[in-house]
Amino acid sequence: MNTAIVSGVGPLEGLGAQLCVRFAKEGLHVLVAGRTDHKLEAVVAEIKARGGSAEWVVADATDETATQDLFARAGDQLELAIYNTGNNTPGRIIDMSSDFFANSWRVCCFGGFLFGREAIKRFAAQKTGGTLLFTGASASLRGRANFGAFNSSKAGLRTLAQAMAKEYAEDGVHVGHVVVDGPIAGEKIKRGLPEYAQKLGEDGMINIDGIVDGFVYLYRQPAQAWTFELDVRTSKEKW
Repeated sequence: MNTAIVSGVGPLEGLGAQLCVRFAKEGLHVLVAGRTDHKLEAVVAEIKARGGSAEWVVADATDETATQDLFARAGDQLELAIYNTGNNTPGRIIDMSSDFFANSWRVCCFGGFLFGREAIKRFAAQKTGGTLLFTGASASLRGRANFGAFNSSKAGLRTLAQAMAKEYAEDGVHVGHVVVDGPIAGEKIKRGLPEYAQKLGEDGMINIDGIVDGFVYLYRQPAQAWTFELDVRTSKEKW
């Protein structure tokens, strides 16, 4: 059974979890990776309840050994790898500690490097190619006041992903980057910031299923018509 790895999985009503659910439905065995075991267990239980195949793995995306171990568990049938791990780190640059800035970079960009490198190694060893996708954000494309750490780390990830796409396309590795331009209609906003979610309304937040559709579209593309970048936003988003 071909395998997918999704890194950065949190609550069931979140992008990472819904990517897992959808790709299990596509017939892949999904390694559900994240930091919180009970959240990962819930996602795997949901997938199995729907007749899919999955297992959960607690893994720190910034830990090289943990990332290598994660890919070792995929065996020799890895078909898809998605780096959805990230951290939104707001703050004024003048107030930031060096550790704060460095942590933003480690999670968004350095972790993406570790994940992407191991995915490409695995695809190369299999000699079958594969699909490597990264979750981006508005910050991937532009700097914004009060988000200097996040902007720089997400922009770094985008550029890294583009370099990987150009470096390994001839080896059959399709690298893609999905820009999620705006707030996602998931648990983090609805439960964590209910007043903000109410202000936005459903039409002002990006539908998770719509984002997942974009990942599936990239995954299914033939080698004669690959897309590197896809951006998703609501009709109300100013861009």
